[in-house]
Amino acid sequence: MTVEDLPAALDLEQALFPEDAWTEGMFRDELSHPSRHYVVAESGDRVVGYAGLRSVPPEGDVQTMAVARPLWGRGIGRALLTVLLDRAEREGVTHVFLEVRDDNPRAQKLYADFGFIRIGVRRGYYNGADAIVMRRTARPGQGSGEEGNP
Repeated sequence: MTVEDLPAALDLEQALFPEDAWTEGMFRDELSHPSRHYVVAESGDRVVGYAGLRSVPPEGDVQTMAVARPLWGRGIGRALLTVLLDRAEREGVTHVFLEVRDDNPRAQKLYADFGFIRIGVRRGYYNGADAIVMRRTARPGQGSGEEGNP
């Protein structure tokens, strides 16, 4: 992701997360940190998804992930998460954490497919929803496949 991608990312952010949308300043701040890695998915010349990773080995966090609603179910989220987890592995991250809305079963299933397990709940973390805290512990050489958690 580059600064040039921000208008499209902000449009997606508003469309998908109207109650909790990140601001341009938040995205710019994230892009300025060397411990952050953000990627976009494109269709033609249009940004249709994005995802971000905070990497401070041996831990990391999926900071955000979004895919344009009309393209749900086409593997874009899976591809974005694969890129993040591959990056995490290359950087020596063995424990990846994330929060997901408790009312978002599609995202919860995606994360579970990649070996994330539920480890807690943050009450009221999102506007109108709790956050399920999940963690994925990679085995050496596990990569981003869907082998599960040890």
